[in-house]
Amino acid sequence: MKLEITSNSFSAQQNIPKQYTCDAEDRSPELHWSKPPAGTKSVALIADDPDAPAGTWVHWVLFNLPADTQNLPEGVPKSESLESGALQGTNDFGKIGYGGPCPPPGKPHRYFFKLYALDGKLNLKAGAKKADVERAMKGHVLAQGETVGRYGR
Repeated sequence: MKLEITSNSFSAQQNIPKQYTCDAEDRSPELHWSKPPAGTKSVALIADDPDAPAGTWVHWVLFNLPADTQNLPEGVPKSESLESGALQGTNDFGKIGYGGPCPPPGKPHRYFFKLYALDGKLNLKAGAKKADVERAMKGHVLAQGETVGRYGR
């Protein structure tokens, strides 16, 4: 099953506004998605940039969102845990939570916001890396979806 993920902050395949980048407030964009399938116990989100010079750069790792969650507001706090009980991992800037687009000058990069509906909660601690989350999700994904934004300097 496919999850539809969209944002009121930017349109799919379009430019991500500056306030969601390291060039301004570095706030996470608003995201919302379709209802996950029956049996979903948690939702995970990974945002990354496959166009980074040194290989895919991870901008956000968020997991154990409650199954009935269908949106994230703009400006999610950069804390290990959220009020909902969700946990945030460490991005490739070495920080917890969202780290916005910050590409070198040149061709715009693509930023993938990937959402996963899971059949259980992940047995990971806050601060987990993308690789840990992907390993823990293996065999537990009921549905997934993605949206892509662009940003360049």
